Amino acid sequence: MKILITGGAGFIGSHLADRLLEMGEEVFAIDDLSTGSLKNIENNQDNERFHLVVDTILNEAVMNELVFKCDHIYHMAAAVGVKLIMNRPVETLETNVKGTEMILMLANRHKKKVLIASSSEVYGKIMDGENIPLLSEDSDRLMGFTTKRRWAYACSKALDEFLALAYFEEKKLPVIIARLFNTVGPRQTGQYGMVIPNFVQKALINKPITVFGDGSQSRSFTHIHDVTDALIKLMVEPKAVGQIYNVGNPEEVVIKDLAKLVKEMTGSASEIEYLTYEKAYGPGYEDMHRRCPDISRIKELIGFEPRIDLRGIIQSVIDYYKQ
Repeated sequence: MKILITGGAGFIGSHLADRLLEMGEEVFAIDDLSTGSLKNIENNQDNERFHLVVDTILNEAVMNELVFKCDHIYHMAAAVGVKLIMNRPVETLETNVKGTEMILMLANRHKKKVLIASSSEVYGKIMDGENIPLLSEDSDRLMGFTTKRRWAYACSKALDEFLALAYFEEKKLPVIIARLFNTVGPRQTGQYGMVIPNFVQKALINKPITVFGDGSQSRSFTHIHDVTDALIKLMVEPKAVGQIYNVGNPEEVVIKDLAKLVKEMTGSASEIEYLTYEKAYGPGYEDMHRRCPDISRIKELIGFEPRIDLRGIIQSVIDYYKQ
């Protein structure tokens, strides 16, 4: 098959391309290299079944040709990372909303199946407390004020989902939505605020590991290989069409404990420092205390079960940065 990956030189997109090429597919990747990197795809540059287009997904003429010639579309291109969202809000909104609108319009024009990569950010604020249930696809969402830039990304990804479902319901476009929960692994950069690459890079050079807030917030992390396998299985499962699926790992960790674990696994002499959100991102920044997925829906559909635990995830990042 011919597969189109938007954001194909990015962290997730490049791993997805690797896996699809291993399966014998022909892959067309488009990336403007704003957050993606040629280094991510260097192993595929000589593969005759891999084609890279360096351009923006907002270029309708280029996208129309790519969508026309491909069978399936994985829409992975997005503005990502808290730091990028806080520093470049216009780019965040335009890339996420206009880009997804372009993909859906062209997919509908040529009637091509499309998987939209969404984010656990769409759940918004989760209030403090120990008895918060795992987040299911049907959980209610709570957003902060529009004056708080932090929520622009969450709202843009939610709008992507609304658009995709509207195309499915009104125009019968075969669409699948995957909500990703903190995907981590080799090639991920800490440049835009991703916590595990940041912690590992600092630990390996014995520089202070910076934890934002008091470190009591918790997260769950999923290895990139588990995520790519899930996305590929969702794409070929007919029953997945028109549905939303959490793609994540229910194994949960408190961030200050994560910092200690990274320090232990790297044998680092790094100190662990705490920095207020205001100093890190400016006044009025808000974060969610807990975010952990209920994966029963995707488990029932395709048998998804994360294979790589937190220690395995961290070790893969350590090995990558040591290289």
